[in-house]
This record gives sequence, C-alpha cells and structure tokens, in this order.
Amino acid sequence: MDNNFKMLAKTLFGFEDILAKELTQLGAMQVEKGVRNVSFVGDKGFMYKANLGLRTAIKILKPIHSFRVVKEEDLYKHVKNIKWENYLKSTGSLAVDATVHNSVFTHSQYTALKTKDAIVDRFRDIDGTRPDVDLRFPDLKINVHIDRQRCTISLDTSGESLHRRGYKTATNIAPINEVLAAGLIIMSGWDGQTDFMDPMCGSGTMLVEAAMIACNIPPNLMRKEFAFERWEDWDVDLFEKIEESLLKKTRDFHHKILGYDKSPSAVAKAKDNIKNAHLDEFVHIQHEDFFKTQKSGNEKLHMVFNPPYGERLENLNVDEFYGNIGTTLKHGYPGTNAWLITSNLEALKSVGLRPSRKIKVFNAKLEARLVKYEMYEGSRKASKQ
Repeated sequence: MDNNFKMLAKTLFGFEDILAKELTQLGAMQVEKGVRNVSFVGDKGFMYKANLGLRTAIKILKPIHSFRVVKEEDLYKHVKNIKWENYLKSTGSLAVDATVHNSVFTHSQYTALKTKDAIVDRFRDIDGTRPDVDLRFPDLKINVHIDRQRCTISLDTSGESLHRRGYKTATNIAPINEVLAAGLIIMSGWDGQTDFMDPMCGSGTMLVEAAMIACNIPPNLMRKEFAFERWEDWDVDLFEKIEESLLKKTRDFHHKILGYDKSPSAVAKAKDNIKNAHLDEFVHIQHEDFFKTQKSGNEKLHMVFNPPYGERLENLNVDEFYGNIGTTLKHGYPGTNAWLITSNLEALKSVGLRPSRKIKVFNAKLEARLVKYEMYEGSRKASKQ
C-alpha cells in the first residue's frame, strides 16, 4: 500500500461519469469525481496503465504538494521548500504550466514564472547550477493549480495532451478531438455488437475511436512519448509489462465500421489515419454523399457523426443541410440509432425529427448537444408492438 499515491485525471465537461467508470474498470482505487476531473489512487504501474488505457482523460497529474497561499511570497517559499532534486537533475530541463482562480494570482503565466524561479533558485543554492527551461521537451513538466487560497503542485505524467494518440497525420478543416470522439461514442452506448457508421467522417477520428472501443485496444499505444519516460524513476520493464497486459485484453470484432465523406481529400486523409492506426481490416471508407445513400441490409446500425455547424463553411445553407440529414435518416436508414453532435442548436430544429435524447457537451469552447434519433423499421407504433 505504501507505493500507492493519489492522481488526478483531467477530462472534458460532462465526461466525469464515463472517466470514473473507465478508471474503476482499469482497477483504480478511491475513485472520486470532481468538475472536469476524477481523482484516484494507484501505484507507478497504474500510472502507466492510466496513460495508456484511458479513452476520456486529457492528462494524468500526480500531486506532490499542497499548501495555502494568501500572498505572492507564500507560493515562492513553499515551492522552494519542495525537494526538487528528488525529481530532477540540476542539469535537466523543466516546464511549468499554471491554472489560477485567485484574487492575488490573476495571471497564469506570471504564476508559472514565479514557480520556475523558486525551483531554479533552490538548485542554485544547492550546487550553483540550475536546470534549463524547455517548453517543448522538458525532463519534468510541472502543473500549478491555485483555487482560491489552495495551491496544488503536481507532476504532469502525460506530457502532451492524451488526445494526441499518435495515429493522426492528416486532418481536415475542423477535426474532432480524439478524447471528445471517444467520449461521445461511449455516451451513445455503442458496445461493438452492431455495425457502426460515420456518414460525414472527415479525417476518420470517430471511426478509429469506434474501432479501438470495439476491439478494446488501448487508445494511446501509438504515442511517441509520455512525460514519465524522462523521470528519474522511469521503469521500462514495468511499462512493457503493463502494455502487454493491456494488449492481452483486446477482443475480436465481427461487425462492420463504415465511413462516408463527399470530399475526396477527406476520404484520402481518413484512409491514411486508419492505416496508421493499423485498423484498416475493421474500417472501410467510401467516397459518398450521405444524402444520396441508404442503408444496405436489415442489420441494426449505430451511427455517430459530427456534421458541419456552419461556422467554418461558407456557402452552406445550414437549415437545408440539417433538413437533408433528417430526410435521409427517415427514408434511408430504418433500424438505426443515429447520434449527432452540433453547436448549432437552431439548426437542430431543421432536422424535423424528434430526438429521444439530448446531452449537453462542449466541442472545444462551443457549447453543443449530442442528440439521438431512433429510426424504427416501419412506424414507431408498430416497432413498439
């Protein structure tokens, strides 16, 4: 038990429940939901496992010190007292990022600078040398969080945001974040037991995330690096053991995952990304205009997609476009559970179908809705009977 410590997984608004469930299923202890985060307890091996295996986490932080701050000097004094030499060599490099909700510290960059000064001064006092600042590839990435009068100093175990899975080399105009895509698919209840479709697939993010969920493939296997790989206590043998144990839990998938896009360049990008993710045996992409298609066969179909919102596309008649979504679903896709995300809440009215569910989410800073349309075989009444 002595080797266990508290960690904090950061996530997107509305994903706290999903992330808590993911953590519990991975084997985390003392899982507690916060706002845009979930705290939990585990050991070093579990820290590696969380970074490799969580679909809806953006970062995994390891808090090392917490204290009260009333004035600026409090921050400097407490940070300088931390034994940074246990975490970093004086010849190493560091980066600090900060989030602040406090009347004394109002600028996150200034807070990060004061923290860096305190760490550097400690090293200078010890042996006259000091670590460098490297914002891109630091040996140690430090996170400062000040909320009212409570400051928490954490080590960033992930480094770059965990949505950067490593399979995406090509993107289109408005690519959906991988963590958001995975969360939406999980929220939609897809379990890999039916065919899956994204009829406006762009660079293929939904399709890749759906395939990884279906096959239970750890989402971050392809990342080039995690921050903890530069730590003093990095254990490559333990990491490989954890990786192997996660790979043993992958499962077979016996359905189809299909993507359409009417843009030839989007289709090419999606095919590249799916190939990079080594998922081309599960995912098939076609150059099609969704509005000219219909469902083939009578199998149940699960659809999740991110149509244009109208912000970035000129010459898009948004009302007509969303009207066409409704018409195509109604006439061409019986036996389908169709989920779409949009921040254009006005345009949703043009779909002309009654959603059976509406969930508030955020796409970057845009407030959006994930809505579900149930397309029945024949009439709704007949299907109930």
